[in-house]
Amino acid sequence: MASVVLVLSAGLAACGGSDDPEPAESTSAATPDDSSADSTEEPTEEPTEEPTDELATITVTREGDSFTPNGERVELAVDQTLVLTIDADEAGELHVHSTPEQDIAYGEGTSKHEITIDRPGVVEVESHDPDLVLLQLEVR
Repeated sequence: MASVVLVLSAGLAACGGSDDPEPAESTSAATPDDSSADSTEEPTEEPTEEPTDELATITVTREGDSFTPNGERVELAVDQTLVLTIDADEAGELHVHSTPEQDIAYGEGTSKHEITIDRPGVVEVESHDPDLVLLQLEVR
């Protein structure tokens, strides 16, 4: 009977020794899993929200027959709003070669105009007087 008690107490001591390391291992193992799960969720959410919620803004400057930007390529998401701030020393008109086409008439001074492209592709924004391509909108 004494040997049975010793075997049981030795078994309990072994289980007691095992119990202490297991919670420590479980705690340390759970912490990295929780951290990586949180860090995985955050980047997934951010890129999904940014393109649709964020406005893209570009300033177009006209000084006589010179425009800036001149042929610049800009990436946009489908249905993302682009705000064109036009600073011009004379009135004019820009043409957005999308489907349907859009015309942007602007006066002398500073004005803001919003455009949205609802189909993927490359859309040119140009002036016909003088004949210049100001922007190429790469819509994805």
